[in-house]
Amino acid sequence: MSDPVCPLCLRPIPANVPQSLHHLVPKLKGGARGPVVLMHHICHREIHATLTEAELARAYATPEALRAHPRLAKFAAWVARRPPGFTSRVPGRRR
Repeated sequence: MSDPVCPLCLRPIPANVPQSLHHLVPKLKGGARGPVVLMHHICHREIHATLTEAELARAYATPEALRAHPRLAKFAAWVARRPPGFTSRVPGRRR
């Protein structure tokens, strides 16, 4: 069976790398029982360093929308050149 694929960077997610579930609509914005996607922990942290809960709920509730965000697209292109187990400190919120 093949590894799941991260919806942000489109790299495989091996079982032994840090990973987390991302609520497409934040729990605080009504998404507690909504859809979730499995992703690399570094990718998940980048999403939350980039967008507020309100922005996620309003305009970025799909993997396609997340990949279209300029900062996230740049991050995804950068991290896609790293091995699936790559991890790094994610800087704080940037605007």
